[in-house]
Amino acid sequence: MIKIPVYQPSLSGNEKKYVNECLDSSWISSKGRFVSLFEQGFAHYTGVKYATSVSNGTVALHLALLALGIGNGDEVIVPTLTYIASVNAIAYTGAIPVFVDSLEDTWQMDPADVRHKITPKTKAIMAVHLYGHPCDMDSLVSIAKEHDLFLVEDCAEAFGALYKGKHVGCFGDISTYSFFGNKTITTGEGGMVVTDDDTLYDRAVHFKGQGLAKHREYWHDVVGYNYRMTNICGAIGLAQLEQADNFIAKKIQIAEWYREGLKGLPIIFHPKIGDVRHSYWMCSILVNDPSKRDPLRAALAEAGIETRPLFYPVHTMPMYSQKYQRHPVAENLGWRGMNLPSWPDLKRDQVDYICDRIKDFFGNEKA
Repeated sequence: MIKIPVYQPSLSGNEKKYVNECLDSSWISSKGRFVSLFEQGFAHYTGVKYATSVSNGTVALHLALLALGIGNGDEVIVPTLTYIASVNAIAYTGAIPVFVDSLEDTWQMDPADVRHKITPKTKAIMAVHLYGHPCDMDSLVSIAKEHDLFLVEDCAEAFGALYKGKHVGCFGDISTYSFFGNKTITTGEGGMVVTDDDTLYDRAVHFKGQGLAKHREYWHDVVGYNYRMTNICGAIGLAQLEQADNFIAKKIQIAEWYREGLKGLPIIFHPKIGDVRHSYWMCSILVNDPSKRDPLRAALAEAGIETRPLFYPVHTMPMYSQKYQRHPVAENLGWRGMNLPSWPDLKRDQVDYICDRIKDFFGNEKA
């Protein structure tokens, strides 16, 4: 029986009040004041010019690529150590995902490998800020400019993360977020596309609303999609955004508790490297010995503690493994890593309990 889940949302703000307003007013679909309030508030919070909401984080990525005009035969460079949605969104457009390895210290995509993988067909780089730690954006921006490539930021796991004092999502041509139930702020299901570019914003809004023409009712001038967010989701999102600073501060505090409690064990806690704010979407560890990862997870499960493995490198999955590839750092991280409970309302005694069970595991291993 699970005593401590790996994640659960904190819904103690104005969520119920705002949702009840949607129900009372009957504005429950994609029209209603909360959608625009959430979009405006999100843009202001993250420091971008435009934000347009969508129904989930995966379609946010697809919409961003559509807005850029990515299509058949184009190549998009993406880290292999990422959630599958990053890569699937590229495939949806007919483009080809080109995988790159990770850096050992930050676990983020390796800029040197990005540079190595550029070909005449490369149209974009997708930077995924994995588990709340920013990528090396100076290097990636420089490479994109040098080769005239689009830069897409997948910020699904990095709401609240900062790179040199600026929110992730501010560096690319277009960027995306996810608000699934396990994200730092949630709408249940939902996402956001952000950009400073007027044209990209207009294209994203156009494509997400069934390709409806601006000045002619029921006239559609492109093949569009129904990717709109509901007013109910917008209401939850606005209430979550009001608590964002508190959520991020709590998650950083939880990470410090883990770091302190796990000191001296044969594991590595996901470190903060450079002039960044690691937002710790997940509190992640690497076991020194890969063969101990799954037994440790089993021992924690027996103690009522839910965990998750790190993402498996996408180039190892059947639909993306037609061509043999090796990405040794990503593979090593994927086999050694796991995520510990890290939701904002996690208490110190719960973290201590988790750390004690991990200590017990390694103590029993020595015995």
